[in-house]
Amino acid sequence: MNVTVERVGNDATLKITLPAEEVNKGFKKAVAKIAGQVNIPGFRKGKAPRNIIEMHYGKEAVKQEAFELVANQCYTEALEQEKLIPVSDPKVEDSVFEENKDMELTIKVTLKPEVKLGDYKELHVEKEAVEVTDEAVEEQVQGLRSRHAKMVEAEEGAVIEKGDFAIIDFAGTVDGEPFSGGEGKGYPLEVGSNSFIPGFEDQLVGLKKGDSTDVDVTFPEEYFVKELAGKQAIFKVNVQDVKRKELPELTDEYVAANSDCKTVEELRASYKERMQKAAENNAQIAYEKALIDLAVANAEFEVPEIMIEDRVTQMIDEMRMSLEARKLTLEQYMQYSGIDMKQLRERQHDAAVENVKTDLVLDAIAKAENIQVSMEDVDSELSAIASQHGATLEDVKKIIKSNGTMGLLLANILRRKAAHVIIDSAK
Repeated sequence: MNVTVERVGNDATLKITLPAEEVNKGFKKAVAKIAGQVNIPGFRKGKAPRNIIEMHYGKEAVKQEAFELVANQCYTEALEQEKLIPVSDPKVEDSVFEENKDMELTIKVTLKPEVKLGDYKELHVEKEAVEVTDEAVEEQVQGLRSRHAKMVEAEEGAVIEKGDFAIIDFAGTVDGEPFSGGEGKGYPLEVGSNSFIPGFEDQLVGLKKGDSTDVDVTFPEEYFVKELAGKQAIFKVNVQDVKRKELPELTDEYVAANSDCKTVEELRASYKERMQKAAENNAQIAYEKALIDLAVANAEFEVPEIMIEDRVTQMIDEMRMSLEARKLTLEQYMQYSGIDMKQLRERQHDAAVENVKTDLVLDAIAKAENIQVSMEDVDSELSAIASQHGATLEDVKKIIKSNGTMGLLLANILRRKAAHVIIDSAK
């Protein structure tokens, strides 16, 4: 077999020639394969001669089977011989395939990009210095009190303020016509929660029990009910009542009864410690991502669109599985969000580009640094997965084997080790 490769960017044209004797072997294999799959009266399975098979199924069927066997084998061997990694399905552009003749085959395929690495060691980015303020801690403390707050009726004549609960009757119309879901009785709305249409709650501030008003709002363009998206609506609102939160007194006794701490001082110290650790962890994650992003920006390559589309599909499949774990469907999510599949794919596009670029650069670094994945690396990764999901190591191995995802697992380990080359060498 002779192979020549013409590469333009990430697109490659493979021209393959194969001697006639090898082509003839392909025809013999095709006859044997068909004979082993069909039942022909008067012959045991696999024993029917070629002329009988061609009589029943036609010469073209034998030729097509032979072509698929020979072309697939040649394509696989050509990729291995030329050390090419395809990212798209091959497309046969031209072929000469006849018995007793040399085969000529032209195949077009998109290849994994050749990444020209830039600087990826001794990089420098600023790491954010984080310090949790007393004000932030106090917000958490007040949050604990809010979770145990009681709702009490506001004093007579009290006007609605943000944070109050307005008990309202409302009826909405669009172009003078009522619409489904636009009416409610005795609805408890927390003013300032932004749980209603933007602008609705603001127009209740200053009203008091017994007041009525017309609330004029416009539904967002991205509203999940398409018939209402972007439409102006008028809601006739009546305030039945105004209620306010009554927070429990912050005492050592309250803290001991409602947290793992014994005193108010200990509660504040505990919140601050946990918040500081979380902030430092987030800063470290952002720092490491910035380093990797810089290494990606320093590299030169073009990403084939097929890789981006495949990654978008993968991300949507992961989203589907995540939703199903919460007893939702992807279709329900799209309906609630007011989008279709095309819009969902568009939303995932930029993240997919970033993910693919990062993977390609990390793969190139792994190759340049001759990084290997050991059995210890694999066992450690599998043990971590088992621990995370409360499963046994053997169960995880069986699942990965049955799903055929060992290759993805190895790639993730390799990329993580490549990422540490960037991070550990940073200035």
